Amino acid sequence: MIEQTLAIIKPDGVARNLIGEIIRRIESGGLTVKALKMAHLSKKEVQGFYAVHRERPFFDSLTTFMSEGPVVLMILSGEGAISLWRDLMGVTDPAKAAPGSIRREFGISIERNTTHGSDAPETAAFETAYFFNRLEACN
Repeated sequence: MIEQTLAIIKPDGVARNLIGEIIRRIESGGLTVKALKMAHLSKKEVQGFYAVHRERPFFDSLTTFMSEGPVVLMILSGEGAISLWRDLMGVTDPAKAAPGSIRREFGISIERNTTHGSDAPETAAFETAYFFNRLEACN
């Protein structure tokens, strides 16, 4: 089934000039970029995005990190896009991610792991709508 998912290149990936390499992996991995923009999110915007994690001990650290510099926001589309993008990224901890995955090759730590991706269709719907309006997403 064709799905859409949100992908974020986090501030650590943008700062290390990994945008082109990550997009190359997305496209060569079978996904299509349907929307793309760069933004420097405020801490309040990041807190709204990660509100589901508000009670977690890492919430403040995560939202501070995600607002420290620009991010690249994308809507990806393709057959099984959610799981495909998660496979391309690798698991959250770069040390445990599969060889060749984005997080394994470029992640610095569990928090500074270069990329974000939606984990389910409901999450993808919320996350894509959080950052993109209907005019920005090319269908």
